[in-house]
Amino acid sequence: QVHLQESGGTSVQAGGSLKLSCVASPGTIEKWSMAWVRQPPGKEREVVGIVFHDGRESYYGDSVKGRFTISQDAAERTLWLQMNALRFEDSGMYYCAANWVGGQWPPGATDFYYWGQGTQVIVSA
Repeated sequence: QVHLQESGGTSVQAGGSLKLSCVASPGTIEKWSMAWVRQPPGKEREVVGIVFHDGRESYYGDSVKGRFTISQDAAERTLWLQMNALRFEDSGMYYCAANWVGGQWPPGATDFYYWGQGTQVIVSA
């Protein structure tokens, strides 16, 4: 069974930085593409970024390109999301997701099989 546990969400001022972590069950990162997906208040989930299992270039949503970076370490079973130059609109629940099943491009939030419970990020102006 795949378990994903996010942490690191908190309140931060606009312009600041924050790093989220996701600890995965053993073998998860080695086996599947991993992603961060967020859901702003009152809006649908959107893909922040994906680290592909096949080694292709990571994908980032247009709204976070150049500001957010995804990294991972299989030995530590951890996926990270480094968020810089945070904006009010970056606020939301951030989810770790695994096993990208493809099917559409750009990737959609429905394209993942496993999900964590989420961690809340609040960016104040």
